[in-house]
Amino acid sequence: MSRFQSAKKLLRRYMQAMEEASASTATQVLAEYTSADYSWRGVFPFREQDSGESAARVFWQPLMHSFTRLQRREDIFMAGENVYDGETWVMSSGNFMGLFDNDFLGIPATRRIANLRYAEFSCVRDGKICQTGLFVDLIGLMVQAGVNPLPPSTGVYYNYPGPRYHDGLLHDEADPADSEITLSLVNTMVQDLSDLNTSGAMGCPPEVLARTWHEDMLWYGPAGIGASYTIPRYQEQHQLPFRNQLGDKQFQGHVCRFAEGNYACFFGWPNLSNSPLGGWLGLPGGSQHSKMQVVDIYRREGDKLVENWILIDLPWWLTQQGLDVLQRNRELRGVM
Repeated sequence: MSRFQSAKKLLRRYMQAMEEASASTATQVLAEYTSADYSWRGVFPFREQDSGESAARVFWQPLMHSFTRLQRREDIFMAGENVYDGETWVMSSGNFMGLFDNDFLGIPATRRIANLRYAEFSCVRDGKICQTGLFVDLIGLMVQAGVNPLPPSTGVYYNYPGPRYHDGLLHDEADPADSEITLSLVNTMVQDLSDLNTSGAMGCPPEVLARTWHEDMLWYGPAGIGASYTIPRYQEQHQLPFRNQLGDKQFQGHVCRFAEGNYACFFGWPNLSNSPLGGWLGLPGGSQHSKMQVVDIYRREGDKLVENWILIDLPWWLTQQGLDVLQRNRELRGVM
């Protein structure tokens, strides 16, 4: 059995155990599956935790208290070798779904079904999970609860689908040759955008995108930005507002980047930094240069990228500029 298949089996057992766990037993599950030097990274306000016990206390226990009958509705599952250090990583993404029965971070419960988009990256070493990067779309949950903290988005936010052909659960090992093709394409795309940033260019000629993206690309962005379809609409509804309304864009690198089969993914801590010039997210500009933590998950078809699922820790980016959307929501609701 390859190390990737072994890591996948470990993560599938872990995810099953967590789905069967309760707020009172989540700590024991993490203790069983994580290493003694385990580190956990999560979106604001969870941030960095240095043990399974603290990750359970700040994230899993509150989530399990708020969402009853919690399920992990997985769309993509893959493993590979991190291009930066050769470590084995596994990535799972989709939605946490449950009955939103109790407030979460001051977000009001609805007593209805709610989806919390997620992407969970796990580094496996010596049969244990030693690192986790867990991103969730908190603004997406706020939208479902009727307390959207942002102006109308340029794209459209909704309950995004998984891969078009429903082939994202890579439980079996993929052809390494396919993985290399996908990774090379993503590397080219990242380099193209990095070169634009280095050049100081604000916009992006559509032919630069067309080098790596299919003309009918689907881009599933976080709540606050939304999704878009086709290169022209993606540029209109996300890329050009992002590039023209954020200045001093600097690429900061990734924690991990890997591919398996027709899929690839990465996340950074942070990925990039930038300064708001005014207009992006419908908000005014400011002088604060802010760090941005992003997840990207890609599907390749032929020689082009065709689908892209993105999570951005927008609450963290906004907090660096003095706007804590979660705290403001609590204050407006009188929940302290």
